[in-house]
Amino acid sequence: MANLSIDFTGNIGIIKPMHCVNNGPIIGRRDQTRGNLAYCKAAGIPFVRNHDASFCAAYGGEHTVDVSFIFPDFSGDPEDASAYDFAMTDKYIHDTLEAGSETFYRLGSKIEHGIKKYNIHPPADFNKWARICEHIIRHYNEGWADGFHYNITYWEIWNEPDLDAEPGRTDFRCWSGTPEQYYELYSITAKHLKKCFPYIKVGGPALAFRVDEWLDGFIKSVKENNAPLDFCSWHAYSTSVKNVIERHQLVRRKLDAAGFVDTESILNEYNYVKGWSEDFTYSIEQIIGIKGAAFTAGCMCACQNAGLDMLMYYDARPCPFNGMFDFYTLKPLKGYYPFVAFNELYKIGNHCFSSSDDEDVFVTAAGGDSDRAVMVVYYTDDDRARSRGITLSGDDFSKYSFKLLDKNLDFEEINIASDSDGTLQIELLPNSVLLATKNN
Repeated sequence: MANLSIDFTGNIGIIKPMHCVNNGPIIGRRDQTRGNLAYCKAAGIPFVRNHDASFCAAYGGEHTVDVSFIFPDFSGDPEDASAYDFAMTDKYIHDTLEAGSETFYRLGSKIEHGIKKYNIHPPADFNKWARICEHIIRHYNEGWADGFHYNITYWEIWNEPDLDAEPGRTDFRCWSGTPEQYYELYSITAKHLKKCFPYIKVGGPALAFRVDEWLDGFIKSVKENNAPLDFCSWHAYSTSVKNVIERHQLVRRKLDAAGFVDTESILNEYNYVKGWSEDFTYSIEQIIGIKGAAFTAGCMCACQNAGLDMLMYYDARPCPFNGMFDFYTLKPLKGYYPFVAFNELYKIGNHCFSSSDDEDVFVTAAGGDSDRAVMVVYYTDDDRARSRGITLSGDDFSKYSFKLLDKNLDFEEINIASDSDGTLQIELLPNSVLLATKNN
C-alpha cells in the first residue's frame, strides 16, 4: 500500500513546463489529410524544441532549422538576406505556433549517423557563425529579411558536443571537434548574441551524458570568458526516474558551486531506454506502450517536485522515440495522455506540497482559489510487478472527478468512491496514471 498526502493550504512554487517536447505538429497536406495539430493543441504543450526537425519531410526535411541548411554556403555574406533559405523553417515555426507552442530554437546541426559527416564539424570561422546565428534571430524576432516578430526566447548553441568525446573516438555523430573548440564556439556565440539581443535566453550545451569533467570544463570556460549561460541543457535516457533526478541534482550542484545559481537547468531530451544495442528493440516496444507512458508521467511529477526548470520529451516527430503518436495514423498512443494530464496542473499554476512513501509511486498537486488537480503515477520497470493499493489523503476526494490511463484504459473517466472522511483508496495496475480534478 502506497500512502500519498496532499496539502492544499499553501503553494510551494509554480507548476513549471514539464510537458514540453522536441518537435511540433504534423499538419496534413491537401491530398493527404493525416495530421495531429488538434491533439497537440489539446495537450497544451508550452515549448517545442526543434532539434532533429530536419529528419522529417513533413517539416521540410533538409531545408529546415539547422544553421547549415538555412545558410547553405558558408562563403556567403551574413548580412545578405539572399544568402539565407528560411522558407521551410518559417512554415515549421508557424505550424508550431498554430498548436499554441513556443519554439525552443536549437542552433547547430542534427545528429548524423551516416558513414560520411556533413555538418557536425566546427565552423571554419566561429565569429562568422555567430553573425549568421544573429541574423537567424533577427529574422524570427525582429522582422529582418521579410521575417517575423515571434519573440522566441530560448536559443541553444549546438547539440550533444560531448556525445563521442571519449579519447580515441573517431565515429563522431554530433561534434567532430575537441571539447575546447566547443567551449570556444559557445563563448563567442553566446556573448555576441546576448550583446545583440539582451532580452533572449542563450544556453547549452545540450549535454548527452558527460556530467563529469566535460561539463566541468564547459562551466569553467563560460565563467572564465564571462559568457552568458541563461540555461544549462542536458539529456537523460534511462529506465529509472530516480536516476534522472540524481542527474538533475548533480547538474544543479555544479552550476550553483560555480556561481550560476540563476541559470535554469533544462532537461530537453529524455525517454525510456533500457539499452542502445541488444535492448534497443525492447526499449522501442515500451516507448510506444503503457510502460513508456508511465515513465514519462513519472518523470514529469518527479522533476516538478525536484525543482527542474523545464522538461522536454524526445520526440514528437515521427520516429522510434515517439510514444505520443502512431507513426502511420498520427493518432494518440498511450504516451500522449501524460501531456494532457500534466497540462491540467500547469493551467492551475500553483504547486502544492505532496508526498509519497513508495518509491514507485509519484504524485504532484496543483491548487488555486477554486481548482485543484492531483496527478498520481505508478511506474515500474518490473514486467512481473503486481497492482498496488494507493491511499490519497489531504482533501475531500468525493468532490473530484477522475481519469485513468493504464494498459486497458486510454485516459478515460472512472468512478471512485472515497471513504467517509474523503480519503481516496484505489488499486492501480502497474504503469498507471491517475488524474484527479476538482473544479468549483
